[in-house]
Amino acid sequence: MSTEFAPLAIGDPAPNFTATAIGGKYGAGQVVRLKELRGAPVALYFYPKDDTPGCTAQACGLRDAWSEFDGKAAIFGVSIDSAASHGKFIGKYQLPFPLLSDPEKKIVCDYGVWVEKSLYGKKYMGAERTTFVIDRDGRIAAILRKVKPAEHAGLLQAELAQL
Repeated sequence: MSTEFAPLAIGDPAPNFTATAIGGKYGAGQVVRLKELRGAPVALYFYPKDDTPGCTAQACGLRDAWSEFDGKAAIFGVSIDSAASHGKFIGKYQLPFPLLSDPEKKIVCDYGVWVEKSLYGKKYMGAERTTFVIDRDGRIAAILRKVKPAEHAGLLQAELAQL
């Protein structure tokens, strides 16, 4: 499964989505639609897999800097993991923000982050570590591609400060 669309660019309308959000104010799970979040900035950070070293470092970096983010934007982690996997990941690391479950790969494809990857010479499909900052009007304000987990929180803070 891959996207046939041109890559998203700054200024483009953010693709709408409907997904189950786990954690944060959504608790054990509620449906979220991007169009219902208009009027406030939104950050979608796509990551490969729950409870893996890089993804854990990225999530814990956001958790540790949460006081800098809380109230500035709706922040969602997005992966193809199940809602149950997200619940365990959130509980294990006490993550204060919600994660979106995308097992059908619709959101990752719509945002162009479902890509071919390579590990030890083996090719496979997976989510690229990318963050989209969406402005109050639903347009893409910033794109952080191939983010290093340890740098993510600082980069996201800088982008949100510009909105």
